[in-house]
Amino acid sequence: MKFLTAAAVMLGVASAAPTATIEKRAQQCGQWDSKVTGAYTLYQDLWGISGYTGSQCSDITSLSGNTLNWWTTWSWSGGSSQVKSYANVVTKTNAVQISKIKSLATKWTWTQTGSNVVADVAYDIFTSSTAGGKNEYEIMVWLAALGGAGPISATGSPIATVTVAGHSWKLWYGSNGVNEVYSFTPNGANVSSFSGDLMDFFSYLIKSQGFKDSQYLVSVGAGTEPFTGSNAKLTSSYSLVPAYK
Repeated sequence: MKFLTAAAVMLGVASAAPTATIEKRAQQCGQWDSKVTGAYTLYQDLWGISGYTGSQCSDITSLSGNTLNWWTTWSWSGGSSQVKSYANVVTKTNAVQISKIKSLATKWTWTQTGSNVVADVAYDIFTSSTAGGKNEYEIMVWLAALGGAGPISATGSPIATVTVAGHSWKLWYGSNGVNEVYSFTPNGANVSSFSGDLMDFFSYLIKSQGFKDSQYLVSVGAGTEPFTGSNAKLTSSYSLVPAYK
């Protein structure tokens, strides 16, 4: 398993509606390209590619109600322990304290193809002690660890095994040099179709790991972090609907 350390990590950064017609235009292939559709923004976020060889393109296929269909393709070589990017979709949310969030209902079905793929498929959530402040905590929920990919860890071992949102997870803790990072990874098979409430993960952290519900939500992303592989394609059907107290 390829565990991440601080030296290998940099900080990358809805209501129902009729089916949206996506404007036909060039797919996103630039390092920092992004595309807004409804409450969602698709980011390329090629933050870790310096010195490595490869390419990545991403695009949105459709938006139907709250469900966004999108994809990313990539090939990367070199730096087997270095994340190259985080192609991801971020949902518009309010900058409120965790205690003020009722639910973060989500559904995510995905498929991954390619050769020698080392990557994760994961939610990536950031919080801060002030509204609009700098990121302090990162909470990741990995639905897949592909090809030996592993999370940030201070010790190389999980700190707990827990059941949250109907699945069993290993919980890891460490730092990326900027944020404290909690990562939930599947305790068993990858989760190719997830339906649940991301607030369940916060509830666990608050009850069992001393996480403060006074933290403010900064962002919720869902995407893939590739290390290495070729001709890879992630196809996603995704929704996130926040509700507040």
